Amino acid sequence: MFFGLWYDWTILLVIPALIYALYAQSKVKSTFEEYSTYFCRKGYTASQVARMILDQNGLYNVSVERISGNLTDNFNPGDNTVYLSDSVYNSSSVAAIGVAAHECGHAVQHAEGYTPIKIRSAIVPITNFGARFSTIFVMIGLIIAGASRGASNETGIKIALIGVALYALVAFFQFITLPVEFNASSRALKTLESYDILYADEIAGSKRVLKAAAMTYVAALASSLATLLRLFIIVMGRSNRKR
Repeated sequence: MFFGLWYDWTILLVIPALIYALYAQSKVKSTFEEYSTYFCRKGYTASQVARMILDQNGLYNVSVERISGNLTDNFNPGDNTVYLSDSVYNSSSVAAIGVAAHECGHAVQHAEGYTPIKIRSAIVPITNFGARFSTIFVMIGLIIAGASRGASNETGIKIALIGVALYALVAFFQFITLPVEFNASSRALKTLESYDILYADEIAGSKRVLKAAAMTYVAALASSLATLLRLFIIVMGRSNRKR
């Protein structure tokens, strides 16, 4: 019965999103590798650029640290630190500098109280709950509905719909992430140009890297929406068959 709940024609809804997600991951990796061979002619490293951008924005309390891994770069508002990965920290490539500037963009967003990032931060706990338990609610609800009729069936459908609603929070998180990431990239490119850190042709390379990275967030949203639609169709389909 468990397999019957999930493996039906609705799986076709998520396949295009999955293919796009794989393409986006491949694209960001290949683009980063390509522009990792183009180096800043002024000789700045990504960590130096990060420190310059933070200082220019008065964020002297935000530190720049190294983190293990590849493209694991992030800004952690919890400890006020921009973390740059092994492939970025000491690199002077336009790809690495673009990534570092992007993460500094997030630091500036937090400092300025940028609304979308405040919303995203506020919903992180409930989004994590939704991501962890949404499918469990749906599964339990459909099992109850499939084994009963009348009031018990309605109860099962309601439980399943709670799971759908929880997953909707995940989709909303991915949705609100888009303006956060696009804005951080926009800030990064403007900063690199206005502070005369990179030349025009080098900025173009950083822009391509950040554009490729943005595709992964679009893919994540597409995947979440496709999964949300699939869960809703499965639940409503089971509800209609019981009437």
